[in-house]
Amino acid sequence: MVLARWKDLCVDATEPLPVARFWAEVLDLTLQERPDGVTCLRGDPVERTTWVNLVPEPKTVKNRVHPDLRIDLGRVLGLGATVLREPDDDIVWHICADPGGNEFCVFAPNPGRPAGFFELVVDAADPVAQAAWWADVLGGTPGADPEHPWRWVEAVPGAPFDYLVFPPVPETKTVKNRMHWDVVCDDVPGLVEHGATVLRTPDDDIEWHVMADPEGNGFCAFASTS
Repeated sequence: MVLARWKDLCVDATEPLPVARFWAEVLDLTLQERPDGVTCLRGDPVERTTWVNLVPEPKTVKNRVHPDLRIDLGRVLGLGATVLREPDDDIVWHICADPGGNEFCVFAPNPGRPAGFFELVVDAADPVAQAAWWADVLGGTPGADPEHPWRWVEAVPGAPFDYLVFPPVPETKTVKNRMHWDVVCDDVPGLVEHGATVLRTPDDDIEWHVMADPEGNGFCAFASTS
């Protein structure tokens, strides 16, 4: 049941330009500023597009959506990132924050693994259900490791990463995610029937549907003609 396809990624920021400059360098994208406070990062293919949106709300809690990168730590620190947690007995990666405080994880480059942005991580109360739901919607393949509780979706058509990962977390979602993705969908009723919720319909200000998945993670659905 493929109901949508990947469109782009969006990041909220109270000061978009420093965040946009950081991610443009990290992801090798071209920064395009707009007078309405929205900054767009573009690259090839078009699905790598990343929007950095001006929002009034400051960041208050850990992001429930974050990217994982295979990249040299020194490079991201030189571009303005900060280290929040170093590798220890539980993790082999660095947890960092961009200039806007948005978390991301840095894995050491490995010739046998994908370089750059290789997975998007979404905290989940029920990783099994979430992975199955998004695999259905986007047409990816769900994956599992019997030794670990997290689940993932791989081979998502058009996605600029290899894995959409759902680790289990004990805390519940309390605020709007500061990172979300957009999809192209011409069957919003089908998404709703499949378990999505419509939060806002197109109006004088927006031409897309603002929606939420079964665990309340926001995403935007654009018609293929918009």
